[in-house]
Amino acid sequence: MKNDITHTIKPAMTAFLFVLLFLSSCSNDDFDKRTVIPEAEWKQENRVTFDVDINDTISPYEFGIGLRHLENYRYSNLFVFLHTTMPNGNHTHDTIECTLATPEGKWIGKSSGSMRDLTVPLNESLLFPLSGTYHFEIEQAMREPVLKGISDIGLYIEKQ
Repeated sequence: MKNDITHTIKPAMTAFLFVLLFLSSCSNDDFDKRTVIPEAEWKQENRVTFDVDINDTISPYEFGIGLRHLENYRYSNLFVFLHTTMPNGNHTHDTIECTLATPEGKWIGKSSGSMRDLTVPLNESLLFPLSGTYHFEIEQAMREPVLKGISDIGLYIEKQ
């Protein structure tokens, strides 16, 4: 009877230790979140915000924007303002153009019905200068006060 219990416990314990080791080796510095734009109508005054904790200032990160748009979106690009507040309170502001279609008018990104999903890399080897919480705000920077057809916008940060 004791031998049967040992044979049952050893595989279970081995599996548990494997899962624990796997989870402990995963990076907690990766970030990938999106915010849904209600009714796919993004008002200029509605900023999308993300707070990201960065612990590693030595490793490079891939940094970019993720977005989804409807195929009836009327432009081939999207301009956004990216506002960044660093842990020490310093601010940066960038204007970013996200290309959504080729010059021939073919949509870029993965298709799912009438929706397009794509990522726009901004920096493939970003080094964060400080550890702590970074605050990011994204706002649409097109000429329309209400931009129709953008269904969600987000940020991804992945340790290389």
